[in-house]
Amino acid sequence: MTDAPGLIVDETGTQRLVGYTLDVGQPDRRARCHLVVDDRHTNRHGVLHGGIASMLLDSACGATASLTIDDSGRRPFLTISLNIDFVGAGRQGGVTATGRVIGGGRSLLFVAGELVHDDGTLIATASGVFKRVPGGTGEG
Repeated sequence: MTDAPGLIVDETGTQRLVGYTLDVGQPDRRARCHLVVDDRHTNRHGVLHGGIASMLLDSACGATASLTIDDSGRRPFLTISLNIDFVGAGRQGGVTATGRVIGGGRSLLFVAGELVHDDGTLIATASGVFKRVPGGTGEG
């Protein structure tokens, strides 16, 4: 389901389970995953669980890779590697993961990501390699 141009809501089982939205309609061609963190998303220390933080960064980076060949951000890219550095606590409230292509070629892209709390606190950074899935519409 899509609520607004570029906003993807409840499209995947993971989105429905966790409750994040994916915004691929940004003019800077960077996808963003947004989540309002509540007690369902926290670990035993009361901060955002690292697995959920990683998932948000993976989704934002993969969709950013997709935007290089598809304006809808839905062409699949596989995560080849993903490194996460946790630099701050993810408290309850809004968080946004943003991807940025930093290199690559036709089939492999290098994408960096940041997960930031709405108050500006950096929670985590990511660097990953994403592989274009051959086939489908627009394959050249």
